[in-house]
Amino acid sequence: MTPPVIFLIFNRPAVTARTFAAIREARPPRLLIVADAPRPDRPGEDRLCAETRRIAEAVDWPCEVLHNYAETNMGCGRRISSGITWAFEQVEEAIVLEDDCLPDPSFFPFCAEMLERYRDDPRVMLISGDNFHGGKRRGPADYFFSRYHHIWGWASWRRAWLHYEFSLESWPARRDDGWLATITKDRLIGDYWRECFDAVHQGRIDTWDYQWLYSAWVAGGLCIAPNVNLIANIGFGPGATHTTEVNPRLLPPVGQMTFPLRHPATVAPCPSADRYEERVIFLRWRSRLRRRLRRLLGGLYR
Repeated sequence: MTPPVIFLIFNRPAVTARTFAAIREARPPRLLIVADAPRPDRPGEDRLCAETRRIAEAVDWPCEVLHNYAETNMGCGRRISSGITWAFEQVEEAIVLEDDCLPDPSFFPFCAEMLERYRDDPRVMLISGDNFHGGKRRGPADYFFSRYHHIWGWASWRRAWLHYEFSLESWPARRDDGWLATITKDRLIGDYWRECFDAVHQGRIDTWDYQWLYSAWVAGGLCIAPNVNLIANIGFGPGATHTTEVNPRLLPPVGQMTFPLRHPATVAPCPSADRYEERVIFLRWRSRLRRRLRRLLGGLYR
């Protein structure tokens, strides 16, 4: 059976309709819809938000529908994080899809099997549908474990989300104690994450996902990553909150998971996969983060 689905929506009816069609095909027994309110300074956004909600509510299969709609605009970080917190108060485990994360049909049974298999294993905190490794397989199994996770289509448990720390209250002490050196020995990567976590803690970036990775690291949790990409991000462009620039590296072809699944022999991070994430993905993002912070701070950030 398909697990409950948390559907995060806002003001984009076209992409919402495509992702909702994939959810409808999977027919989850529970659908938890989280939506932000329109911004008062954006004419016409109230109409777009209303239309987007109507699309997400058009359930025509046996399903319990719950929704958590903001009364005033909360912004990306607080709306998504608080919405996921609310959802995990309703269900023990769930798949999480944003409006522009279009899953392959095999994503749903993959998540269902992983949620069941690792339900009581505190070492595993997240199941991702993303793979940005350019077709390179990591081991003989159909998935691998990583210290890094991606959230364009993912699943998790209430027990894992309870570790979530939105404001990163513990970060300054961990930063000053050299905690990042226990996560990565690469100085450039450590600098990258220090910049990210500093920006979040100081309120310079409106997001929620850096906090999720930080919280998983603090808890010693790993991510399950498929050896084939299962999610297409269909939201790149000017209507997006963060992915306004098309990045071909982040648009890999979508494949299909085959069953029965082949499982890794041990629950341990894959060193080659993590190194690829660090050197090929995150170091390339570092310059983009700096450009973004300079724009936000009027060029004062160095």
